[in-house]
Amino acid sequence: MIRVHTDHPEFLNDLGEVIRLYLPMEEVVPAENGETAPFISAVMEESGDTWRAVCIADMAGVRAEYAYLHPAVGGGELNRKRYRKRCLKIAVFRALGKVYKDARLPWGSLTGIRPTRLLRELIAEKGEKEALRFMAEEFDVTSEKLALAKEIVDIQRPFMDVTDRDVDVYIGIPFCRTRCLYCSFASGVRTDKTDMAAYITALKEDIRLGAEIVRDCGYKIRSMYMGGGTPTVLTESELEDVLSCELKQYGGYGREFTVEAGRPDTITKKKLEIIKSMGAGRISINPQTMCQRTLELVGRSHTPEDIADCLDMARAVGFDSINMDVIAGLPGEDMADMEHTLSEIRKLEPDNLTVHTLAIKRSSRLKQSLGSYELPDGDTVEKMVQLGMEYARSMGMAPYYMYRQKYMSGNLENVGYARPGKVCMYNIDMMEETTSIMAHGAGAMTKRIFDGECRVERIPNPKDVNTYIAKVHTVDGEKRELYSK
Repeated sequence: MIRVHTDHPEFLNDLGEVIRLYLPMEEVVPAENGETAPFISAVMEESGDTWRAVCIADMAGVRAEYAYLHPAVGGGELNRKRYRKRCLKIAVFRALGKVYKDARLPWGSLTGIRPTRLLRELIAEKGEKEALRFMAEEFDVTSEKLALAKEIVDIQRPFMDVTDRDVDVYIGIPFCRTRCLYCSFASGVRTDKTDMAAYITALKEDIRLGAEIVRDCGYKIRSMYMGGGTPTVLTESELEDVLSCELKQYGGYGREFTVEAGRPDTITKKKLEIIKSMGAGRISINPQTMCQRTLELVGRSHTPEDIADCLDMARAVGFDSINMDVIAGLPGEDMADMEHTLSEIRKLEPDNLTVHTLAIKRSSRLKQSLGSYELPDGDTVEKMVQLGMEYARSMGMAPYYMYRQKYMSGNLENVGYARPGKVCMYNIDMMEETTSIMAHGAGAMTKRIFDGECRVERIPNPKDVNTYIAKVHTVDGEKRELYSK
């Protein structure tokens, strides 16, 4: 447990995120009088033309101090608040860097999930050269990660043609056939006792109500995405029912339609034919690893051969944009395992490859029994992620979107790669928060982007399925109020 004193207690959680870059699983709490190590103090001094953020860290038998200076910030209070937080986070990051000198943190003091969005905003504010310098010198981002972020920002530029009347539509199926060891999503395991009929009835009503809001408020569909969980856990008739409802109510899917087929143990040729007939041009078939022993360890009830068979089936049905996900840092895996996975995937010639870094989430079975599993260290995971990039480039792909999560191995990132012409616009829209999202299904998050105000407002659907079913109309009222502003 780390106790923190700050004269800006509203930033305690933000400072805690910086602390957990060095100490991933530590609890961060407010300090009381007379605290002893481990202890951190972070205070702001605002006088004259200069702000001074000072951090004193008494940790691991070392006492370190860092003072970060920044020109006084004007503008509105929201802008000053943002800069206060930034200054304090940098001071804490650099003080802890004096304590934990061997820590390798390639993204420096950045804790947000969207480093590319930050870079884009800095380029607009300061110009490209100064933005890159700022990221490197102020946030301590390494040259390799900065180059990655810059490449992605450049690739995303043609997809930034979003208006305040554009909206993406998301449909969530929060069920899987089994629950993976590392999963923290609010997904349930579908069994013979699962009342899927009740969920689908509520989901279809949710879709009807959302489509009505979109029409009434004058929005235009930009793209559509069905995710999970595992959407193909639905039976063939259920899948057709939901997709038909979706297209009927919205009258189309815009410029792009993706369905996460996901787990090969839920995919049939008929399901793929239904998805294709509804206009979806892009699907995901996700192995995570091509090592059989790892698949068994993490609770996935399929084989590497099943992955290859499903991809061949999808090609035969007519899909020409197929994504595959892999995870770097899975329990028991080493560099040879990662290379085997990537080599086997290259043989299958997917159009997209998403390289995830294992995130050890608090609600996952992995976190609850962490001592029972051997995980690769941060340096190895970083090499795995680099290998993923090398294989993606060898398949003619370039990185086009990126996001980060808490508790990621090696403080790294997830990156989506695509062949030319195979970029998933929805992924860019969602990760960069450029486009409003009308979301349906338990646990799904509706967003409205107020771009002129640099503001995002969110309305979550209840994660619990029964609560979601009971509150469809209540949440619809909240969505209508949000989209009517």
